[in-house]
Amino acid sequence: MRRIIFAPTLLAALAGCSLIPHYDRPDLPTATDYPTGPAFTGRGAPSAGGVAAGDLGWRDFFVDPVLQDLIALSLANNRDLRVAAENVVAAYAQYQVQHASLFPTIDVAGSANFERDAPGQEGSPTPLHIHAYSLGLSAASYELDLFGKIRSLSQEAQEKYLSLAETRQSMQISLVASVASEYLTWLADRDALRVSIQTAQGQQRSFDLTKLTLTQGTQTMLTLAQAESTLRTAQASVEQYTRQVAQDLDQIVLLEGTTLPDGLQTRMMARDGLAAEVAFPALPAGLPSDLLRRRPDIRAAEHTLLAANADIGAARAAFFPSVTLTGSAGTASGSLRKLFGAGTASWMFEPQISVPIFDAGTNFANLDYDKIQKRIEIADYEKAIQSAFHDVSDALAGLATYTRQLDAEAKLVDADQRYYNIAKMRSDAGADTYLNVLVAQSSLFSAQINLVSLNLAEQQNLVTLYKSLGGGWTDRVQPDPS
Repeated sequence: MRRIIFAPTLLAALAGCSLIPHYDRPDLPTATDYPTGPAFTGRGAPSAGGVAAGDLGWRDFFVDPVLQDLIALSLANNRDLRVAAENVVAAYAQYQVQHASLFPTIDVAGSANFERDAPGQEGSPTPLHIHAYSLGLSAASYELDLFGKIRSLSQEAQEKYLSLAETRQSMQISLVASVASEYLTWLADRDALRVSIQTAQGQQRSFDLTKLTLTQGTQTMLTLAQAESTLRTAQASVEQYTRQVAQDLDQIVLLEGTTLPDGLQTRMMARDGLAAEVAFPALPAGLPSDLLRRRPDIRAAEHTLLAANADIGAARAAFFPSVTLTGSAGTASGSLRKLFGAGTASWMFEPQISVPIFDAGTNFANLDYDKIQKRIEIADYEKAIQSAFHDVSDALAGLATYTRQLDAEAKLVDADQRYYNIAKMRSDAGADTYLNVLVAQSSLFSAQINLVSLNLAEQQNLVTLYKSLGGGWTDRVQPDPS
């Protein structure tokens, strides 16, 4: 009796055995705090308050209604994101297939066999007719998972599925940021185009005036050449930004994955420009350790590491015996009417045990390979953290510095505008040559274009910070704290 009780108890204990190594999350391969210094202090530096980027829906961060519609349209139609979603579904199906190996496969099998032997065979003068019928259940080659091999492979498939799910989230964050960045670039290039057109028109008038006064002897050929130089520069900029605006729109359409609705295009064209973009909310940087739970690409790398860890468990289990059970039970008869009669029951039970003795080092090689793969995944996981730390640090460095640089560039534009006004007044009064007016025009145009570029760089840096901190996955709107 004790043996009867002990046997299933032992089997149950073995069934719970796992040879997967204990997992310890690798130490943070970066500093515990983000860098400090002049680039991280002053106006535009991260504040202590505010909602964490990972908890801030993209509709809360990108409050421009036109941009919100563009993002929503891309999330519904972008082909890369659609492929990523299908990969997640496929990975889940593979996990289900592997997990099903933990359970026996039972089939219902029925058969009928009819034979006729020719006369004269086996001493029979008449043909021999043989009929055989059978019906029953069969379980084919069910392996007892005594050492956790099948469970290890099932866990590996599950971790790969979870990794792809996190990768899909990371791709969505990147898509949201890319649409926002391209939209901001389109607005900035429209601003630059507007400045170029206005400058080209003004310099065309200056060139015509210089050409006219040259015939009257009040201007020199040098002044005319300078006037034409500034005019052609502005005209080239008009064509450059005309092209860039069209290419920006093409890139937006590509990210959308579909044509833009007429109503949305009309609203886009009604936008005033980048300068009218509503400011983004403040984002607390937090600590580098926060990235482990906020960044889906880091979580995906850790799931891949866990899958490699589970592979080691399966490789270890290959060193131990495997027990396979095959069985069937049913009924068999030479007559269909007597198929379920007395004495027709049949059954078969065939256990088989396989003990590895010699495999020329295959199991050891597989185990070494899986251990190496785990070390590779550890390095990839640490690299993902380091890359995230780098992204956030760079974006944080841009917060205050872009604010101060924009302030200086705006003052430069004001100074060049005053310089141009004074030079023109002196030229009109005959106190100075018109050459100074042309130089002032060129300086003002360059400063205005640089200001547009810096404004775009600041806005895109804020988008990068939002993405780097793990924002852009959800579209939920935070409740009003009031």
